[in-house]
Amino acid sequence: MTDPDPFLRAGPCLVTGGSGFLGINLVRHLLARGVAVRTLDIAPFDHEERDRIDARLGDVRDAVAVERALDGIRTVVHAAAALPLAEAREITTTAVDGTRLLLEGAARHGVERFVFISSTAVYGIPDHHPIVEGDALHGVGPYGRSKIDAERLCEAARARGACVSVLRPKSFVGPERLGAFEILYEWAYEGRAFPVLGRGDNPYQLLDVADLCDVIERCLTLEAVRVDDTFNVGAREIGTMAQNWQAVLDRAGHGRTVLRLPAGPAVLALRLLRALGWSPLYEWIYETAGRDSVVSIDRLADRLGWVPRRSNRDALVANYDWYVAHRDAFRTRTGTTHRVPWDKGFLRWAKWFF
Repeated sequence: MTDPDPFLRAGPCLVTGGSGFLGINLVRHLLARGVAVRTLDIAPFDHEERDRIDARLGDVRDAVAVERALDGIRTVVHAAAALPLAEAREITTTAVDGTRLLLEGAARHGVERFVFISSTAVYGIPDHHPIVEGDALHGVGPYGRSKIDAERLCEAARARGACVSVLRPKSFVGPERLGAFEILYEWAYEGRAFPVLGRGDNPYQLLDVADLCDVIERCLTLEAVRVDDTFNVGAREIGTMAQNWQAVLDRAGHGRTVLRLPAGPAVLALRLLRALGWSPLYEWIYETAGRDSVVSIDRLADRLGWVPRRSNRDALVANYDWYVAHRDAFRTRTGTTHRVPWDKGFLRWAKWFF
């Protein structure tokens, strides 16, 4: 009798934040591999796959909802998070209290693997690149700091014998991704140029969501000794900020090019707009956009044998194509998640200058 596909041994799998951008892409990835999936999210699961999964409506901060969601579960991917546009208390309680409840519940239910989706925001604004996993953590804003606190809970669970993979992905793009990236896509679609801060020659690493799902798969299926650790996740072929944004403008086909803005004045203006509530771009975005931003993925390559398939530019162009194909379905909606456009505030009018 042959050993079954190791991925089938990963289920049933609970995906928190299953209605979100990463959540729906991961659900599709798991279903394609024959894994039984349960999701837990405060938002309804409104995708065509809803009849193929056990979608639970609930909050990771609700002990009863978490306990019920973990019943019969073998693996957990904890992707639920309140994004940086949310109130500070919501960000912190979701990341810290939610992670604590899930880790404690996972221990009681005998969960075999726990994958926590952290962020490279835990590194703050470093003074060197590439960043390695052992570098100091200095989270920017409530989001970055709460991810650090949640990681510490994961480390404590690991010390108690749990197998916990902590992933620190760069900003990832792909089907269903809107949020801040939708601003670029809208401007490109309408035939406008797009600004970069400074010369735009700073390497800025991104990540394709399908590549992230592949890393999660490996964390769920490879030997525990290989995955029971913390890993940076990012593209290998990076390019500069100007090259990445220009790829989207080229795909739009209007012959527009990126415009370089003096970084100092531009950042000051964005800080002011944010303070006045006139811009959705939060500190992490405008403080890092004009700087090098690269993490080392050597640990992933060495330990898990992982090689990303898509470059920054490939991922952005594919995401832009998805945006164009689905634009009419969401252009009248706004919110604070990655799956909807953000209320652009002053930026809605700023595009007329480009």
